Amino acid sequence: MFDTMTLTKAATGFLGAWLIFLLGAWVSDSLYDIGHHGKGEQAYSIAVESDAPAEPVEELTMEEKFAQADAGRGERVWSKCRACHQLEVGANATGPYLHGVVGREIGAVDGFNYSGALSEQADVWSPENLYAFLEDPQDWAPGTSMSYAGLDAWEDRVNLIAYLETFN
Repeated sequence: MFDTMTLTKAATGFLGAWLIFLLGAWVSDSLYDIGHHGKGEQAYSIAVESDAPAEPVEELTMEEKFAQADAGRGERVWSKCRACHQLEVGANATGPYLHGVVGREIGAVDGFNYSGALSEQADVWSPENLYAFLEDPQDWAPGTSMSYAGLDAWEDRVNLIAYLETFN
């Protein structure tokens, strides 16, 4: 069943395939190799930025940020909040309703069980407090029951606050 002729055929097939592989590698190297191997001059150099420090970016004040707010864009950001909050008065969901939230006392919604962490941070949901809370709720009020990670872009935060102000 298994004789030397079978073994010879298998070994010849394997060695022939290996030889074809080596020849293919040699041909591809000769086609794509420039031949300098780091000894010649580079044909094209890419300019690299200098190590000089970049000019500092001026941070906008809160007033300048809120002056650029767009309630229409804030309505699109609201879609992220809609899963847990409602805008109708008294319609609490996972989170309290947000109708009239700008300027409202923190923890003032009847029928909603707030975590104590919010009332320890501030008394009123001023635009500045909302801005800081929306940036990172867990950082602004450690221990809050709001599990949302926050809004990274300051434009999204001010636009959302502008949208929520339309419901005051």
